[in-house]
Order: sequence, then structure tokens, then C-alpha cells
Amino acid sequence: MSTISLKKLGPGLLFAGAAIGVSHLVQSTRAGADFGFGLLWALLLINVIKYPFFQFGPRYASATGKSLLDGYLSINRGVLITYFILTLLTMFTIQTAVTIVTAGIAVQLFGVGDSAIWSVVITLLCALILAIGRYKVLDSLMKAIITVLTLSTMVAVFFAFRESIQTHGIGSSHGLAQLLPTDAAGIAFLIAFMGWMPAPLDISIFHSLWTLEKGKSQTNDVKTSLFDFNIGYFGTIVLGIGFVTLGALVMYGTGETFSSKGGVFAGQLINMYTSSLGSWATIFIGIAAFTTMFSTTLTTLDASPRAMAKTTELLGAKELFKKYIFWLVILILGTSIILFFFVSEMGILIKVATILSFLTAPFYAICNYLVFKDPSVPKEARLGIPMKIYSIISIVFLLAFSVWYVSTLFN
Repeated sequence: MSTISLKKLGPGLLFAGAAIGVSHLVQSTRAGADFGFGLLWALLLINVIKYPFFQFGPRYASATGKSLLDGYLSINRGVLITYFILTLLTMFTIQTAVTIVTAGIAVQLFGVGDSAIWSVVITLLCALILAIGRYKVLDSLMKAIITVLTLSTMVAVFFAFRESIQTHGIGSSHGLAQLLPTDAAGIAFLIAFMGWMPAPLDISIFHSLWTLEKGKSQTNDVKTSLFDFNIGYFGTIVLGIGFVTLGALVMYGTGETFSSKGGVFAGQLINMYTSSLGSWATIFIGIAAFTTMFSTTLTTLDASPRAMAKTTELLGAKELFKKYIFWLVILILGTSIILFFFVSEMGILIKVATILSFLTAPFYAICNYLVFKDPSVPKEARLGIPMKIYSIISIVFLLAFSVWYVSTLFN
């Protein structure tokens, strides 16, 4: 890859930073620990299904110079209002969930303080970075974070494989048979796992906004944007497989159960790895875990206020509600209130957030598909017949999974 190409990377890595968080560190590790490699089919399938709708974010933004939110408004004002309501209902829970996990890991990694204190420190640190540097600092910082995250995770996977071969031999399966859970708890986990793998679909909207921000400092054509996106997207798949592998090699079959409390979970996560791989692995696992969650906390804290500011601007709200800083403060206050009452209930928050993300996925998929009917989309950026067929099949799958899950609740 050329130096020029590296400089042009940005929104795709921000996407990766937002995506590689709870879905990977918590859900993927738990999938490996509980099912071995049995849910790899679900990881790969949901990434294939969601791919076009995530891709449409940078594709639409670089082709039209507008965000997906502009596209939603072009469909119907009610669509944009629906987005506003959904985001207002979910952004605090999502931010709280990722912050609690990050704080719990910080406690284990640095050995001082508690989850409540670290939650405040991490939130304020992220807010300070965003308030001072905005997109430029976020862009530069994320390149370093993703590099550290990838290297530390791959090192941990390598040594987990080596330890597994030395202990169990080359022929050990670690639960290679692919599984479809049939009990209520297993189905709920599967839906939660797929809901945030690799990320909630509304991140496509954030991606379109980051693409426009990147375009302010340099030319951002469709080809470059898609190249950038593909690097970030396929990177999330590789790391997702990496965390499933770590869970399967280190934890599967041990009989251990994860706590729903953030700090306890983080301790279990790191201790399980180090007890199997050795105390030397603490630094690799700790850095991989912390950078994973810090990147998610930072990017989601930027993304929701950015999207809400743009949405209120398009809806013609009063000037105050159009301000990025206003929504950043609102998100911090709302997150802090939830943290105060639910700091020990990481499991509940993650389950609620991930299931809501899964059930709203068809809405975002359909809207992202429909925006390309906008006449302002240049002919060369419009969807070809293969992509239209791919998108429609994926929408059908998302709707079918949602109906299936809702039916299991009533049964």
C-alpha cells in the first residue's frame, strides 16, 4: 500500500474502531467460550448480510457529498424523525454499555480505582479529545489504536494456538461442529451476538458523516472511500474470528461462567487467558482488550452527537439543538445517570442494547437501500443489478431473523 493510500485511510478505520468493541471482546469471546467454534457460521453470515448496507454509507457520501441522513430525508421526513427517535432511545444505553466494559478492563489493567471512577475518567478523557481536536485528532489517534489492537490480538491468538497444540495436540477440535442454539438462552445470545457483529447498522450513518469530514481536508472519491471501507470491514471480520478463537482455545470446556458485572467480567477475561497462557500474556491481553474498548467508547461518543446534530439541522430545529457540543454534553449526562444506577449490570445493558440493534437492523437496511433511488446519486455510483439482488436477499434475511426471534419470545 502506498504512502498516499495510508494518508487517505480514515473513516474505514473509525468504522473499525467503533465496530471492534463489545461485539468482539465480549460477545465473540463469550461465543468461543460457550460454543467453541460452533458459531463461526453466524459470525461470517451476518457479516455477509450486513456488508452492502455498511458499504452504502461511504459510497453515498463520497458520490453525492451528502450524508445518509440527507438521503433519509429525501425518502420521507417521517423516516428521519423515526431515526431521531430510535437514536434518542438507544444512544445512552449503547454508550453506557461500552463505557462500563472499558472501565472494568482499565481497573484490571492498571490495578487502581473502581469501575465507577474509571467510567467518569474515560468519558471525560474521550470528551476532551473530541471537544479539542474533533475529527482530525480522532482520525490520527484511531490509526495508532487499530494498529496496536491488531498486533496485540494476533500475538495473543498465536500463543493461544501454540499453547493449545502443546497441551491438547494438533487433533483437538475445540468444538468445531457448527451449532444452531435451540434453547431460549442460546437463541437470545445468538441474536445479541449477531446484533452487534460487526456493529449495529446505524454505524453506516456515522460512517457517511466521517467520510464527509474526511472530504473537507482531501479529495475523497468513491473508489478511495470503498477501498478504505473494505480495509476496515474485513479487518473487523479477522479480529472477530480472532476473539472467537481465543475464547474457544482458552475457555471452551472449562465450565467457567461469565459475570454480568463489568469489573468482574474483565478480571475473568484476563485471568482466564493468563492462567492458560502464562502471566506474561497479561500485557498483550490487557492492551488488546483496553484498546478495543477505548476505541469503541471514543468513536461512539463522537458519532451519536455528530448524527443528532445533523438530524436536528435537517429537521429545522432551533440553533442550540444543531450544535455538536450540545449533543455531546447531553450524551455524557445521560450516560452518567445510567452509569450511576447500573454500573454493576453490564450484562443486562449489553443484552438490551444488542437485541435492540438487531431488531432495528431491517429499518436501516431498507433505508440505506432506498437512498440510492435519489436522483442526485451519480450514475456511476448507483447500484448495479447484482448489488440490488444481494441487498434484497440480505434484507429478507434480516427480516426473517427478526421475526424468528420475536416468535421465540412468544413461544
